[in-house]
Amino acid sequence: MPTPEHLILRELLAHDPGWVSGAALATKLGVSRVAVWQHVEKLRAAGFTFEAQRARGYRLAAKPSSPHAALIETQLKVRPRCFSLLVLDETDSTNDEASRQLGAGRTAPFAVLARRQTKGRGRLGRAWHSEANGNLYLSVAFRPRVSPERMGAFTLWMGLNVCELLANFAKVSPGLKWPNDILFDGRKAGGILTEARIDSDQIRDLVFGLGLNINSSAAGWPTDLGQRAISLAEVTGAPLDFNRLTAALIGRIFLAYQKFVDGDYTRTFADLWHRYDILRGREIAVLEGGRRHAGTVAGLDDEGALLLRDARGRTQRYRAGEVSLEKSPR
Repeated sequence: MPTPEHLILRELLAHDPGWVSGAALATKLGVSRVAVWQHVEKLRAAGFTFEAQRARGYRLAAKPSSPHAALIETQLKVRPRCFSLLVLDETDSTNDEASRQLGAGRTAPFAVLARRQTKGRGRLGRAWHSEANGNLYLSVAFRPRVSPERMGAFTLWMGLNVCELLANFAKVSPGLKWPNDILFDGRKAGGILTEARIDSDQIRDLVFGLGLNINSSAAGWPTDLGQRAISLAEVTGAPLDFNRLTAALIGRIFLAYQKFVDGDYTRTFADLWHRYDILRGREIAVLEGGRRHAGTVAGLDDEGALLLRDARGRTQRYRAGEVSLEKSPR
């Protein structure tokens, strides 16, 4: 159920940058104008800045730039039944916290968001730099109850939807490097980590993790990341509205998940892949189980496996592995 702070934010955001009278807010909430002022003060203490004028009311002057639960929830366009959002100052890993919450019986779907991770990680156990620097550390948990065989293309499908959302929201041109990296001009802006707990014949719990560099500066990263990583703010030339973008991403994740579970994703998967795939026709190497396989990317199969044509003209399928680029695109 929305809190008074949610309702006040909803009204102010709907009229931004205009004014909303205290009397109108009092009527909307069914409280006195003094109570409205008290709720506004709570929001002010949480990092919001308001202008207030007699006979005009209130308007938003500035919003928090760090994760704020009420601001994200207020701006969600897609909200599944029983959805909840957990925003933490710090955790070891949002994926691990989501798994613990699932194990404790928390109703799914829900999202876990942290301002900082102490043990953030990506694929293959790699560390993910996760300081409190304006970047997104998000995990969304589901209980899909579907067979594992159906989930082969899930991570790719979700990554393509993240790319599409970023392209529309920030007017940028991201690319997806199979199987889970979001890049801009060869520099990494985000990564995806999907983890599941499987019963004998179905996926019981599913956690979709997304790390995305939004407003960080390269000057604040470790030296070894400075040339390989990039943030959206660097791409666009200006900071982004963190909470509005996060709300948009969560909504897109829910829509994409439902389409995947329903099987509707096949209608648009190929188009999105052709739009955001950065490997098509490129010479790459796939590292799989300690072995290196070189060839030219020939596309994907229906289950999201990478098709690689070797020097002898044979096409091999790879369902997992680490990709390195050998040459520039043709």
